[in-house]
Amino acid sequence: MDLNTVAELRDARLGGPWRSGDAWLGGGTYLFSEPQPHIRRLIDLGRMGWRPLTRTPDGGLEIAATCTVAQLSRYGRQEADWTAAPLVEQCCRAFLASWKIWNMATVGGNLCNGLPAGPMISLTAALDGVCLLRAPSGEYRKVPVAEFVTGAGRKDLRPGELLRSITLPARALASRTAFRQASLYGLGRSAALLVGALDPVDGSLTLTVTASTVRPFRFWFPSAPNAAAVEEAIRDGIGPEDYFDDIHGLPAWRRHLTFRFAEQIRRELSPHTPTEEAAR
Repeated sequence: MDLNTVAELRDARLGGPWRSGDAWLGGGTYLFSEPQPHIRRLIDLGRMGWRPLTRTPDGGLEIAATCTVAQLSRYGRQEADWTAAPLVEQCCRAFLASWKIWNMATVGGNLCNGLPAGPMISLTAALDGVCLLRAPSGEYRKVPVAEFVTGAGRKDLRPGELLRSITLPARALASRTAFRQASLYGLGRSAALLVGALDPVDGSLTLTVTASTVRPFRFWFPSAPNAAAVEEAIRDGIGPEDYFDDIHGLPAWRRHLTFRFAEQIRRELSPHTPTEEAAR
């Protein structure tokens, strides 16, 4: 779509003050998908030269905000050697996107859109991701992904602030994961996307709920929970107003899927066999 209010395209490497009407341009798949009458100038990040994916010294992974979905998917399939590697491709495949979008859409853009069905939000929130944000002054701050997205289309970004990268810690990447996702239509947006992660050190379980809710919800259990504990945590932690409502699924159905998938994940990641659990 033509953005007929944009009067200037500026290279982000040139710097300069942030002003009203500015917008960061990454892949542009959202910006050019609908009218943006408030935008007067695009600041292009395409030539910043950020390495898409970098192993951190402690074995974690830093994902540049400009890393495309295609680059992340390829890395997860061909180079990643951590236990949680399959989750990368599962979340990439949860995109409602064409091949062309995959090769342009960025991980950072998906987070900054803050949509409930954003699968890069699901992936990075489930793996304890931390956002690195840079202010126009050059100062940096860190915010967990689960706290960065605060509602449907809302995020913790201050005026002129830029999402530079997302870092996934080595411990989370070593987790055994379980993935569940459903859409109302065969090629529709996710109506519910839940991820469970079993900590490789202490055996704790983290359950991350996205897509069915307006923002990510994370539940932590210090040891293998029973069905009642998981149900109670979700019931008490997610209010009726927190379930998303749009043409891709009614809140009641999304809530039903959330409880159903949570129990499936609990069973999949439980260290006990069904017989052992029944005897408890």
